[in-house]
Amino acid sequence: MRRCQGLNRDFEDSMMNIQALTAKAQTYTQTLLSQVFFHDDTHKAVIVYDTDCTLSQILSQAYHANLPDAIFINFHSKTPEEIRALFDTLDALDMVILIQSTNFRLDAFRIRVELFKRKIKVLEHPHLSRMKEEEVAHYINALEYDTKNIKETGLNLKAKMDVTETCVVHSGKEQCSGEQLHFPVGFEPIKLNIGDYSTMPNVGGQFPIGEVFTESTELTAVNGRATVFAFADTSYRVNKPKQPITIIIEDGILVDCENSTPEFDEVLSIIREGEEVVWVRELGFGLNRGLTKTKIVSDIGSYERMCGVHLSLGRKHGMYAKPGFKRGDGKFHVDIFVDTTTVVLDDEVVFEEEVWVV
Repeated sequence: MRRCQGLNRDFEDSMMNIQALTAKAQTYTQTLLSQVFFHDDTHKAVIVYDTDCTLSQILSQAYHANLPDAIFINFHSKTPEEIRALFDTLDALDMVILIQSTNFRLDAFRIRVELFKRKIKVLEHPHLSRMKEEEVAHYINALEYDTKNIKETGLNLKAKMDVTETCVVHSGKEQCSGEQLHFPVGFEPIKLNIGDYSTMPNVGGQFPIGEVFTESTELTAVNGRATVFAFADTSYRVNKPKQPITIIIEDGILVDCENSTPEFDEVLSIIREGEEVVWVRELGFGLNRGLTKTKIVSDIGSYERMCGVHLSLGRKHGMYAKPGFKRGDGKFHVDIFVDTTTVVLDDEVVFEEEVWVV
């Protein structure tokens, strides 16, 4: 009897927690709809969803509460042709929301790309089943549209990076004795993922958001060492080793590492097999305070927005063309996350104590 009572309490606590998370998700997604997408009743909305994991169930309920007049389609209840036919009824500035435990496939139809061509707004929540149950709250908290720490900080960082000549990322230990990774020749045009689509051809993308990214104007100018606390493994999930890994970069290429793991070695081996060497390309500044070194979600595409610094390994970085690097010719773009203590642009500290200070 006591055991049954204990199970009942656990069930009730779990249901109460899900209800609280659903209410929070409803609040945060309503802000996204109104302040990021500027969606209103004059335009149609279609939500394609599944209920294959806890997070997809929570988000489906949240959007249903916010958009009671929208068309809701369970992905498993319709054929690809039926869903595409529904999309064909939409006009420019209408909206599609995709709530995906995995990633919906409609034959050769690339959903976001094809909808963007027609100026339809797209809000994606993909790969939700990659999140563990204990990560659901972190994901939902990361959906909060924190305009000060995402939009304002992103714009301030871009303004500084547009004119900066040098950047040093300190990691692993105190600034005076830790590792240093040097970017000495300035950056390519800065890209923003801060929920401001006013100057962009398309409206929408994958959520959560919050990122400023670029790469060195000369890849071979990047030199130094960085301590890595997490990386994308071969299953596209965040792998956090027990002990941080130190990578050594010479002339833009990862040439060695210390305290590596079999999983990280496997990633490097696959890149070298396909591309001969491991280039370091993207320098990303994540802005989302809902995701940190301790508040982790397993999906790498979501965790990429974590408040801190990430780099990419591999030739692939489609935003920027370089001599010898044609757009689309790289095979790999693997995100790794730096155990950052400070970031210095020219002589100004812009990141310390786990937050951006611009």
